Amino acid sequence: MKPSTAFVIALAGAVLISAVSVVYVKHRSRVLFVELTTLERDRDRLDVEWSQLAIERSSLAAHDRIEGMARDSLEFVVPDSSNTQVVVAR
Repeated sequence: MKPSTAFVIALAGAVLISAVSVVYVKHRSRVLFVELTTLERDRDRLDVEWSQLAIERSSLAAHDRIEGMARDSLEFVVPDSSNTQVVVAR
């Protein structure tokens, strides 16, 4: 084999390795892009769910609702002025 033939074979091998690497990187890029879009979709779905839960939490913790439950379930009543005492801290 002449030295130039060995050089051409080495270059052909380098080109082949480079081509396979490009194909692998492109495939990996597509796989990661699909994973990214899936994760973004999941994030958006969880954001919507979190917003709905925050609205539900605020409605469940509303003062009027808690007062109504205390009045209805626990039979609490607002005391009249004869049943109240003012305590002053010193």
